[in-house]
Amino acid sequence: MKIILHKSDLPENSKLKTSDSVAIDAESLGLNYLNRDKLCLAQLCNGDNEVHIIQFDRNKYHCPNLKEILENSKIQKIGHFIRFEIGIFEKYLKAKTRNVYCTKIASKLTRTYTDKHGLLDLTKDLMGITLNKTLQSSDWGSEELSKDQLNYAANDVINLHKLKTKLDKMLVRDKRVEIAKKCFEFLETQVELDLKGFEEDIFSH
Repeated sequence: MKIILHKSDLPENSKLKTSDSVAIDAESLGLNYLNRDKLCLAQLCNGDNEVHIIQFDRNKYHCPNLKEILENSKIQKIGHFIRFEIGIFEKYLKAKTRNVYCTKIASKLTRTYTDKHGLLDLTKDLMGITLNKTLQSSDWGSEELSKDQLNYAANDVINLHKLKTKLDKMLVRDKRVEIAKKCFEFLETQVELDLKGFEEDIFSH
């Protein structure tokens, strides 16, 4: 795996702009991005063995090349619990992430034999790969990121294309492709609710 670190944004001629799909993930100072925790990193991979990591300038978040990819509906964005990325990118980058695929939703729709749908369990179950999650709680706001931090961040996207391929076959088998697409499309509305502060499930009794 090759890791390429970028400061603030991708280069203008990034090959990711011409990809059919891009796996994405984000790291922040914490999980409360609505009120407290700033976006620190974005990780992207187009399915090859190369991961691009953007370390943001948290004072201005100027990244037009990344925004171009996020908002391009011809490029599918693959993420695990991508609801978080859609929300944090809209909050800090003012970007609407178009055409998304969530491996966690796909897992919940088809791996009904388990209640373990985290990336760690999903990767181990479908690919036989055990991810190291010891740095899940880490100082992503550090000016100098360690090699271990970069490897951890890269591992969150490097397998997503292969996971999607396996999950797609399971969705076809279980005849749940169309309901999955509708769930992915609804994420835009769900994130809008998140950003407006509706933390509770408004569809529950």
